[in-house]
Amino acid sequence: MIIYKDAFFPEEEFLSDAYPIKLIDDIIYEVDCQLVTVKKGVDVDIGANPSAEEAEEALEDGSEQVNNIVNAFNLQEISFDKKAYQGYLKKYVKKLAEKVKENNPDIDLKAWQEKVTNVSKKVLSNFNDYQFFTGKNFEQEGMIALLNYREDGITPYFTLFKDGLIEEKVVCINILSLNYINLDYQLLQINIHHYIINYSKAELFKFL
Repeated sequence: MIIYKDAFFPEEEFLSDAYPIKLIDDIIYEVDCQLVTVKKGVDVDIGANPSAEEAEEALEDGSEQVNNIVNAFNLQEISFDKKAYQGYLKKYVKKLAEKVKENNPDIDLKAWQEKVTNVSKKVLSNFNDYQFFTGKNFEQEGMIALLNYREDGITPYFTLFKDGLIEEKVVCINILSLNYINLDYQLLQINIHHYIINYSKAELFKFL
């Protein structure tokens, strides 16, 4: 599995390839996500949007509805007014351009900047439609992930600058059932990382 981390703060994880990632114009990633129901204290992505009735029953059982990517990577929502976000974006894009040029000296930086400007204009023109998320450590000088909804008004999706992320491969095990490894659920929870991602009807576990 590939984990996508902040290029400036690698301890901040934002995505994995277990989610449907689309590369748009070679400049941003768009990633559809969904609301899932989890039991408090158990980080499990059930991988499906519950019906209103199911959601109500789950909440009565002490569960809660969360965004699956926010929950899996412990993303932290922050607030911006438009002026503050413009200030952040100006500093971040300048820093990102330097990193892009350093990593790829032959890049057409002007063309890259035009693409970034187009994305920025789209976000700013629809500013009130977005929510903003840092990684788990609230690093506000690095990647800020943008959450919006598709035209159906139901499907949430994240937007992230491609060049603001680095990839790291991690070793996972594909577990079809808990009996397969002869461990009970409570013991398994102690030995896994803080998130579990639903993928191809099996869970992917990242070990500590």
